[in-house]
Amino acid sequence: MGGNSRPSFTKRSKERARQEKRIEKEQKRAQRKVEKESESKPVERSGNPVISYDEDGQPLALDFNDF
Repeated sequence: MGGNSRPSFTKRSKERARQEKRIEKEQKRAQRKVEKESESKPVERSGNPVISYDEDGQPLALDFNDF
């Protein structure tokens, strides 16, 4: 009777290991999602280009990033 309990114990330990691995994967996935959302925040722009002036009061040329 005692020799029959070993397969059940092995199955339970394998299932427990699978569950732990699944939980770890879910946590990693959630962490990556949070990091991705925090990195990809769009830059807010007012819609109007920022016009910079030099020391003589003359407007500087607009750059591609100003639009």
